[in-house]
Parts: sequence; C-alpha cells; structure tokens
Amino acid sequence: MLQALLSSSTSTVPGVGVRVPSVTPPADAWAALAPLLAGQARVRLSRDGGKSYPQRHERDLTGALPSFPAAVRIFGKDGTCGAIFLDFDSSVAGVDWVEADVRAVQSWLHRCGARWIEDFSPNGGRHVYVPLRERVTFSEARDLVEALGTRYRSLDKTPHQNLLHGCMRTPGSPHKRGGHQELAMSLNVAYDVARRPNTPDIWKAMTNDLAQEISAARALRLEQPFDTDASATLDQRQSTQVFHTPGRMPRPMQQLAVTGLYDVNRYATDSEARQAVLVAAAAAGMSVTDVQRRRLQGTWPGLASFYARYAPRHRSKALERDWAEALRHLQKSAGKNPEKINARKSPTSQPSTQPGPPQGILVSTPPDAEHRFIRTWRNALSLKESRYQESRNGLARRMVLRALGEAAHMTASRFVEFGVRSMAVATGLDHTTVAGHLRELRAEKDPLVTLVESGRGTHGDQYMLTIPEDVMPVAEDLSWRKGKIRALRPVFRELGLPAAFVYEALEQSSTPLPAADIIRATGLSRTAVSEALEVLAAWKLITKDKKRAFSVVSATSLKDLAEYFGVLEAVTAQKTKYRNDRIIWREWLTKRFHTVAELLSPEEDYPWEQFEGPPDDWTLAHMAFIGTR
Repeated sequence: MLQALLSSSTSTVPGVGVRVPSVTPPADAWAALAPLLAGQARVRLSRDGGKSYPQRHERDLTGALPSFPAAVRIFGKDGTCGAIFLDFDSSVAGVDWVEADVRAVQSWLHRCGARWIEDFSPNGGRHVYVPLRERVTFSEARDLVEALGTRYRSLDKTPHQNLLHGCMRTPGSPHKRGGHQELAMSLNVAYDVARRPNTPDIWKAMTNDLAQEISAARALRLEQPFDTDASATLDQRQSTQVFHTPGRMPRPMQQLAVTGLYDVNRYATDSEARQAVLVAAAAAGMSVTDVQRRRLQGTWPGLASFYARYAPRHRSKALERDWAEALRHLQKSAGKNPEKINARKSPTSQPSTQPGPPQGILVSTPPDAEHRFIRTWRNALSLKESRYQESRNGLARRMVLRALGEAAHMTASRFVEFGVRSMAVATGLDHTTVAGHLRELRAEKDPLVTLVESGRGTHGDQYMLTIPEDVMPVAEDLSWRKGKIRALRPVFRELGLPAAFVYEALEQSSTPLPAADIIRATGLSRTAVSEALEVLAAWKLITKDKKRAFSVVSATSLKDLAEYFGVLEAVTAQKTKYRNDRIIWREWLTKRFHTVAELLSPEEDYPWEQFEGPPDDWTLAHMAFIGTR
C-alpha cells in the first residue's frame, strides 16, 4: 500500500528554495511521514479550529488522517527527539520574510550536508523537518533551535522549548484555515529522507557551525530570570529545600523532573539538575523503583532526557548509581541513615481533593440512618439532574452537588458545613464560581440542597441535603447505586467534566454499557458522550468489546495519569492559595474580635482586593460566603 502511494508521486529535488506544490494526497503524506517524524506515537487534535492542542485530546498516532488539525509529539517518553522541527511563522514578519528565512536555512543545511523535508501551510507558513539517525536530548535540540532563532526572525522556537507539550503539524495534517499541510517536494523524496535520516556526523557539523549562537543562547538563559512560580525556592540551598519538607517533593523539583527546565544559575549542567531531582525524591521517601517507573513510563520525561546521553541498556544502571550518591548525600547532610530517610510514606498518592470532617456538624440521627438517607438522596439526584442543561454551568452544578454528597458521606450526616474553598478544591472550580452555583442551587424550585444556617466567622454556610417531595416516593423505591458518589477526581480537571460523568456511569455499572445507555445514564448529548469516550479510550481508561459496549480499564491508574498531566501540582497550588487566604481571614478576625460588628460592611478595612471583592448588591446572603474561608 505504502509503495503504491510513493510510486504515484512525482520526483523533484528538495532544497532548491522554490515552493513546489505537491500532488500527493494529504492522507498519503500523513500515513507515510507522520509516524516517522513523531517523537512518540502520539498525536494531539485541535477541536477549536487550530487555536490549541490540549493534552486531553491526545491519542495514539495511526496512519489514518485525522479530520481535525493534528500535531504529532516532538519528544518521546525518554525526553529525546528523532527529528528537528523548524516552524517558520508568517504571522511574525509576513510571507516574504518566511521565504527568505527558509531559503537561508536550506542553504545552511546543504552546507552541513544535511537532508530535510519541507511543507507549507495555506497561510504561507513553512515547516522544515530534519530527521536524525540518533536521537538527541531535549537540551541539545533546544539549544540548536534557539541558536537558529537568533539567525532567523520568523522561526518559532517554542515547539522545542517544551518537553511535555511540544508538538507540530506534519505533512498532510488539516489546517485551521482550511486545506492541509502540503509537501514542497515529492512524497518519494520526502519518504527517502525520513527513512535514511541524517547521521551523527551531520548533527555534529550542524552544532559546530552554530557553536557561537548556541553559547549566546545559553548565556541569554543565564541572564534571564527562571520562569516558574517557585523560582525563589529553586535558588535556595538543597539542605533547606529538601530536608524540611518530608513526605512530598518540592514543587520546583517535580517541575524539573517533568519539563527538563531548570535555573542555569543554580545548576550548571544536566547532571547537576538530575542529581537534585534524585536527592529531592529520596528525601521525600520515594524508592529507586518509583523513580525508574516514572522515567520509563514517561511521567518524568525531563529526568529521562538527562539520561539520554547513555545507551538505553545503561540508563537504569546510571540512575541507580546516582540514586546511591543521593542517599549518601542525604545521610551526610541530614545525619540519618538512608533506610530511615527512605522509610517515610511514599508521596506518590494523589493529594486529597476533599476537605476533612467539619467542626460542629449537627447529627441528630444515627450514622446508618444518615447513610441510608444520603443514598436515597443520590437516587433523587439522578432523577432531578436532568434539569441542568448540557452547558458549562449545568455540568458544574452537577459536580457541586456530587461534592456535597461526598462530603455528607464523609461526615455521616445530611448536614454539610464545608467552605466554598474546600468545595472549589473538590470540584476543580474557583471558589467564587462555587459560591455562585450554591446560590443558584438553593434558589431552585424543589431544591436538592437547602441553606440551614449562614456562615459566620470561621464557619461556613451549613447546607442540608434535601429530597424534593415530587420524587421522594420514586427515590425511596429505587435500588441504591453501588459504589461511592465522588466529586471531581484530579485527572478529570484535564480530561473534562463530560469525561468525568461518562467514567462515573461506566464505573458504577456492573456490565459494559453501549453508547445509548451511557447517554441515558449521564444525560449528555450523543456528541458529548462520543467525544468523552474518545478521550477516555485515548488514555486507556476504557475499552470497547465486540458488542460495542464500553467498560472501565481497572489497570489504568487515575492517580498516575493525573501525575503525568501535572494536575496534582494544580491541586496543590490551589490548596496552598486557599490556605493563605484562610490565614489572612483569621488574622483579620482576630484583630477585630472584640470590636467589629457581627455583620460586616463593605466599608470595613477587610482586604477585599486580595479576594473577589464585595458584590454591588450587598446582601446578608452574599455576606454569608465570607465566612467560608
């Protein structure tokens, strides 16, 4: 089949600087070249017309041409790439500038003895691909592309500056403005270049020719501040950074392990950076097996890229040697033996996205009776949630109700007094958004939750789960649903709310469900369910049997996938922010404990600007949410 596709293409000579439209069908170009150029067999789709390529829309790369703009991953799980992707953007300086830069790059590649593949976009942009026989590390590829960026103004360096999200459209991919990426040469020639990539000697010639520019690019990174939320922490000594945070790796170290980016003023080489990661992992209680698994599975591609200098069969042994050195460093610095340091509880479990049991909950009935009521309320929820339209607000309110239900199970009470910030962590929403949804939910006709008491001081609003009278007989007769009711699990912050509801329906079903049953169980549209199933299948969370029914793949860990997406970091950041908010609020209350009136006023000197600010239509109901810090 592939040979037939190749023989149908015309033969031209690449690298002459003239854009030669290809007669190759887009599907043929994609099938022949995308698998050979990709850093790993994964592709990201853009469902918003080419504006973005989110991680949740990533799936396995196949030879079938996608119907959406599609970009292959540049780097593999080992943090290396098998081709250099040069993206010349016409929006920077116009088509003429792009043409001039591409001709200059072609001349440079020719002088170095390199072979390349070229295509062009309908909007005038150009892509140049330089396949490599031996894969190069993320740092090496980034250095070369950044060096070229100093020569050529229209070259977009960002695809090679992001190890986890770097991706680019390849020949044949649909374009956001219509049309496709078209080869500027015959498919015969392009396929030959991809199958016979450039040798290490050519790569050496390219880097030697750019030696001055590479040095300048590295010097520029030395002058620029490191771009991370925790850059100040990165500049601290390892002894203060690692040893005083038992149980969890510092956030900068986790980012370094994932992205491969580090402060070059702090670590001079990749070797120093990888050793810092291992020291942090050991101090946090991880084992060498935990680290090896993250390296091999692609959870920490940044760390993996630091070991790409070794042959594949030697990488595990090199990491074990470095791990032993990390343990010795800890033993010397902390005055403890490695076994005790490594005996702490592993920090790899996902941080709890749910708050602990609230103080002062009123429970007037036995726990068993309360759990029976809560399960009956879950039946009422399934009967009434069809009222929420398939909109962003509707899906968010359904998730807020699930968070309330989970909180009720946790406290064995239908009365829930969890603040909006705790609810925000549980639902993946902003706390102001949660407050708005709660106002709407309690204002509904036949509500599922009722406001019992408004929050005051450090106590949040107290809500009671309510079974509407019109569905109470049916809810009591229905069988209770198996399993737990859950708020938004961290991985679905990335995969989306529709995927969360579809996964919930499959998880609670004792038998595989066809798509029609999933639509009925979730209340989502056929399109939303279809897209959610595609997303879940792409990440191996569900499987489809011969009868076209779907079921959950229990072997795929939601926790591991959330860590791969980096979602756990977002949860931790949100919890840290809200913890600081609560400290500010309590300090303000403490200062005014004996003087401030019970009902606050917008004129008070509370630091509103640090939070959401008081609403224009100030009411007691709105004021109640201030107590839910």
